[in-house]
Amino acid sequence: MLDLYWGCLIFGVFSAIVTLLFGEVLQQALSFSLEFPGDHLAWLQPMVVVGGITSFGGAGVLLTGAAEFTGSEVMLYSFLAAVLLSGLVYFIYIKPMRNCENSAGFFMTDLIGKTGEVIVLIPAAGVGEVLLRIGAGNTNQIAASRDQVELAAGTQVIVAEVRAGVLYVCRADKQGGGTI
Repeated sequence: MLDLYWGCLIFGVFSAIVTLLFGEVLQQALSFSLEFPGDHLAWLQPMVVVGGITSFGGAGVLLTGAAEFTGSEVMLYSFLAAVLLSGLVYFIYIKPMRNCENSAGFFMTDLIGKTGEVIVLIPAAGVGEVLLRIGAGNTNQIAASRDQVELAAGTQVIVAEVRAGVLYVCRADKQGGGTI
C-alpha cells in the first residue's frame, strides 16, 4: 500500500510542476480538451481531483510511517483527509474565483431592467446618454426617454427596452406608466 500512496503523492507533485512550468503552453496547445464541460459538476474540477489524489497519497505516507494503524484504517483516514482537503480547495479557492470572474462583454438586451444615471440630458424628443454599471465596470450608452419626457442629468433611470442600439429609459422613481 505504501507504493500506492507514494505513487499518488509523486503524481500530484509531478502534475503541479508540469502545470507550473508548462501550464500556459499546454493550455494553448490542448485548449479544446482542457475546457471543463458540465457546470453541474463544478466540484469535479481538475485542481480538486489532482489535489485530492495528492493529499490521499501524502496522508497515506504520513499515516503509514507515523501511526500504528492497520492498512484499511490508513486508507480510510487518507481518503477522509483527501475529501476534506479537496473540499477546502473547492470552497476556499475555486468557488470564490468562479464567482469573481468578470467579463467586459455584454449584450444590449442584458441592460433591460438595469438602473442607471442620466449623464447627458435626454430631451423629450431626442437622445442623451446614461451611465450603467455592468459587472465590475461601467458603460455609457445612448438613451432616449420611453415616456417622451425630458430627463435631466443626475436622474436615476431604468432601462425599459432596447431598439436599434438605443436604450429607452424611464424614471426609476416614477410610479405607474413609467415603470417596467
